[in-house]
Amino acid sequence: MNRIFEMQRKMLRKIAEFQNKAMERDQPLDWERVHMISCAKIGEMLALKRGADTEMAAIACSVHDYGRILTGKQKNHAVAGYEPLLLFLTQCGCFAPDEVELIARAAKKHSNKSEVGTPVEEIVKDADVLDCYQYGLPIEREEQRLRLTKVLAEISG
Repeated sequence: MNRIFEMQRKMLRKIAEFQNKAMERDQPLDWERVHMISCAKIGEMLALKRGADTEMAAIACSVHDYGRILTGKQKNHAVAGYEPLLLFLTQCGCFAPDEVELIARAAKKHSNKSEVGTPVEEIVKDADVLDCYQYGLPIEREEQRLRLTKVLAEISG
């Protein structure tokens, strides 16, 4: 199997660990499942269009909300998930140390929509806003709206 599938399989198992836990969540676990898969596909297509690493982009998009899965909370989830995600990715045994850092850093930085980062970081940010938009979630912050406008123009033109 390829590493994208393997990572998504492991993430689905991680999400399932929270299924029967009494925990208040900002987003339901079903959203986490759908968002993980659709973000990965959007990220893969954006990477292809931009000449970036499609595999790393899809994997980073798959795990970018790891912190929210663990905490159940949107607030500070990107930073909260960084250290646990480093451990999760390392334990998977699928990635070199530089890949672990690239993926985890993209997840950590994805909420900073106004900052410009590496190509993979930018793809995760763009895939995140585009996926939320396509499912009708509110795009509340100005930096999210600006990013969404930019990525919609990119894929339309």
